[in-house]
Amino acid sequence: MIKFICVVIVVAFISSACSVTPERPVIKDSGGAYYQDDGPPLTVETDLKDVNDAVPRPEPRARIGNAPYTVFGKRYYPTQSADGHREIGEASWYGKKFHGRATSSGEIYDMYKMTAAHKTLPLPTYVRVRRLDTDASVVVRVNDRGPFLKGRIIDLSYVAARKIGLIERGTAKVEVTSISITNRQSIASNSGVFLEAARFRLPENAENLSTQLRKLNIGSVDIFAENIGELVYYRVRVGPIPKDQELNDYIFKIRSVSGRLPKMY
Repeated sequence: MIKFICVVIVVAFISSACSVTPERPVIKDSGGAYYQDDGPPLTVETDLKDVNDAVPRPEPRARIGNAPYTVFGKRYYPTQSADGHREIGEASWYGKKFHGRATSSGEIYDMYKMTAAHKTLPLPTYVRVRRLDTDASVVVRVNDRGPFLKGRIIDLSYVAARKIGLIERGTAKVEVTSISITNRQSIASNSGVFLEAARFRLPENAENLSTQLRKLNIGSVDIFAENIGELVYYRVRVGPIPKDQELNDYIFKIRSVSGRLPKMY
């Protein structure tokens, strides 16, 4: 009986510790992830009162981090646009274990900057994160992927989490809304045009087509998830196609595989 009580006490202590210092998966490759312990810095290296909200500004998409990826056996499809994005769920945070490491966008994670990680929003994206119980909010720049624990929708940097009182608690229910002015992609800034090969309701169909297209050596082939009402569509896109290339050649190759005429934009 005494041994049983001791086991219960130990388990309760571990559960309590996990709620204060949440764990966050790190993407090792396209096939999986693993957990690492995390927490606040031992000593604060900057005056947090001087750290302001992220300032939204137009930015190009990150060259990496916007392609489909797999974590814990689940496939994620980053969206092409964050316009109108709003969701409610649990926010968590990550700190010293990842300070100085590369994020999914290739930038270096700085726990003293107003940034965040999200599973599918375009990199970068600016969002407002508002705690539902206290109404405290921050504006952060999404430049990383995560969190991957069930129910969590955004991972805040240490300083962003501290500003809305999330450090000791570990998680809180929040509302995440996009600031759409920064999420519009300018096709004019690219060196060519894009061709949409097809659009599917099932992600596996999009994966199959993209695999076939890549075998044709026609350049970059991407999959983007697009929300239309309550439905999600998976778009297979080829490009940008250089202006000095014969566009009809690309259209013919895509049609030979997809069986349909691609849309140009």
